[in-house]
Amino acid sequence: MKKVSFAEFGGPDVLRLVDAEEPHAGPGQVRIAVRAAGVNPVDWRIREGQILKAHPIELPSGVGQDASGVVDEVGQGVEGIEVGDHVFGEGASTYAEFAVLSAWARMPEGLTFEEAAGYPSVVETALRIIREVGVRAGQTLLVSGASGGVGSAVLQVARDRGISVIGTGGDANQDYLRSLGALATTYGEGWVERVRQLGDVDAALDLAGSGVIRELVELTGDPQRVISIADLTAPECGVRFSGVAGSVPEALAEAVDLISRGRLRIPVERAYPLADAMAAHIDSQAGHTRGRRVLVV
Repeated sequence: MKKVSFAEFGGPDVLRLVDAEEPHAGPGQVRIAVRAAGVNPVDWRIREGQILKAHPIELPSGVGQDASGVVDEVGQGVEGIEVGDHVFGEGASTYAEFAVLSAWARMPEGLTFEEAAGYPSVVETALRIIREVGVRAGQTLLVSGASGGVGSAVLQVARDRGISVIGTGGDANQDYLRSLGALATTYGEGWVERVRQLGDVDAALDLAGSGVIRELVELTGDPQRVISIADLTAPECGVRFSGVAGSVPEALAEAVDLISRGRLRIPVERAYPLADAMAAHIDSQAGHTRGRRVLVV
């Protein structure tokens, strides 16, 4: 089979499409014929060797955690799923023609494989950081870098829970943020004052790692009311860096519920062929994403 791999840490150019042995489902796992794989910032952070403590790996290594596809092997002890079922979920080395998933759910009706591949890690992260930051119904959450996949999920989950959101993003994404229920403003010079004009902030999330931790602490008045998933220096300001996943099966179940109720929809900004993983990483690192990027197998 074909899979994307890297033999050394570095930039997008270390990615290679190689021939590899097919993986097989072990106990409690399923294998899928991959139809699409989600491209997440954590993928290129791992590729660069940034977060080895949270994601220890051996080289050469495959790439990717999220995927959708058709079940073609069911491991020992797995119940309620059959060969031929369409699923989405999380596993390892998902930039490949076949991948083993350790957490999965049946795809909701009406979702394409490309769309489904963009949900697993994104929704888990969104649910986790909303929980960790402690924001409640009736309060206001500030989301810095709100137009990407996690931001898109955070805005919609918050709206479903009665939480008001102020979202920062680029000029081109202001209408998109408003369409998801956020009070929107641009980042850049004067952004703190623009946020203040929109209202008081009870909690804040840093999703872009754009060097705004001190300002988020200033706006909330408490570093314990700020969470970052993108700035490794956040703990220097007393802010928690959230990088370890919680329960993916629970997150997938909630994603299915939200999608089925029409409360969650994350658009695919661009789909790339598997051979163009390097281009997908370049674009992901450049930021300014609206929704998700995926690889199509």
